[in-house]
Amino acid sequence: MLQKKNHIHVSKTAPEKCEKCGSTKLHQDEDSLDTWFSSALWPFSTLGWPNMDSEDLKTFYPTNVLVTGYDIIFFWVARMIFSGLYAMGEKPFSDVLIHGIVRDSQGRKMSKSLGNGIDPLEVIDQYSTDALRFSLVLGISAGNDIRYMPEKLEQASNFANKLWNAAKFVLMNLDGVEKLPKLDEIDIAKLAKEDKWIISKLNTLSKEVNENITNYDLGVATQKIYDFIWNEFCDWYIEIVKTRLYGDDKESKLMAQVTLNEVLMNSLKLLHPIMPFITEEIYLQLFNIDESIMISKFPQFDEKYNFKADEEEIEKLKEIIIGIRNLRASSNVHPSKKTELIFVTTKYKYLINQSEGFLKKLGYSENIKVQENKEGIAQNALSIITDGIELYIPFEELVDIEEERKRMEEEKKKVIAEIERASKMLSNPGFVNKAPEAKINEEKAKLEKYQNMLKNLEERLK
Repeated sequence: MLQKKNHIHVSKTAPEKCEKCGSTKLHQDEDSLDTWFSSALWPFSTLGWPNMDSEDLKTFYPTNVLVTGYDIIFFWVARMIFSGLYAMGEKPFSDVLIHGIVRDSQGRKMSKSLGNGIDPLEVIDQYSTDALRFSLVLGISAGNDIRYMPEKLEQASNFANKLWNAAKFVLMNLDGVEKLPKLDEIDIAKLAKEDKWIISKLNTLSKEVNENITNYDLGVATQKIYDFIWNEFCDWYIEIVKTRLYGDDKESKLMAQVTLNEVLMNSLKLLHPIMPFITEEIYLQLFNIDESIMISKFPQFDEKYNFKADEEEIEKLKEIIIGIRNLRASSNVHPSKKTELIFVTTKYKYLINQSEGFLKKLGYSENIKVQENKEGIAQNALSIITDGIELYIPFEELVDIEEERKRMEEEKKKVIAEIERASKMLSNPGFVNKAPEAKINEEKAKLEKYQNMLKNLEERLK
């Protein structure tokens, strides 16, 4: 770029004279740099270069990862790489994460001419920064474009409200507690099975989220965190633990409080990179040792909190509770109507007795019985049959018996289909000769399980 007084001339080659006045007294501007060329210098020019002794340059060059869109790979990314190699002698970053473009709800690129652009400040005013960030990360995959949809913002806003209400519940039940021990300071044997279940679930989640982030699967990680907080923590654990929080057993209440604090605290840490503001606000009100969630240690998998057996037992009870809810819903039974729950089991007798409090609450029951056989159970009692546990509910005056028979007939068809599938697989020489022994044993166990379930169903349908 050359200047003569107020006239500016732009050219690839130096002109001999001014195109306007003809003067040969031309001055080249010393402060002109091509946009993409200047951008190419960004990884090191911002850190003190050309001063090679700059502390920032020594500390932050090269960096780990560049996050950018696919539309400027050649314009910017390639130029940064060869400029870094030329000026610094090494590449400016190790990884390049290519993300998609945010398009409108119809899949069109946002532009002024179409008038389909979105002002993020207006979105933030309506939904919050956290909700906007969450909506843009949930469900994304590397390189794929995403569509801007208000429905996703509503979902994100609802999630933030769910998290806030869960935090209010936890804080309310920690009110008045002067000092709360950390999880690693208590005797793990004193934890209830539901405590171990949610801690183990969180432990597994921490492992998976770390793996997802390392592989840049941010959308997958966000979905897993969302599912855990909404479903496992809010919808299940908080509801399960209420009977202990409001009960008279002080030690059981303390273990519940420790678990609530620990699980919420670490859930917030996992969520913090996506929703930084609400997580920081809640975190500082919990029992923690950090001045800020930003400087806290990110959750890692710990083998000592891997309670798989307890997980499986609580999942078994969840299956029973879901069965009760579905049965009552299909029979239009009002929530205020309580029933007796009769469990027939030997394997899970101790588990049911230990979990009686929340089984009554979540199973709409006024009385629970556990017996080893079906003696004394009315023929018209409704049933929920799972592997190892049979549940009978005396619903004589509450349901249509004929509808219950139809339900059991449908369940019988599904069980028979599973038996046929497993039998076909196990009678296939190609499978038996080539499959790992563990897989063959797994199919045999499934076949035995479904055969027992069919036997029980046929007895009930007599």
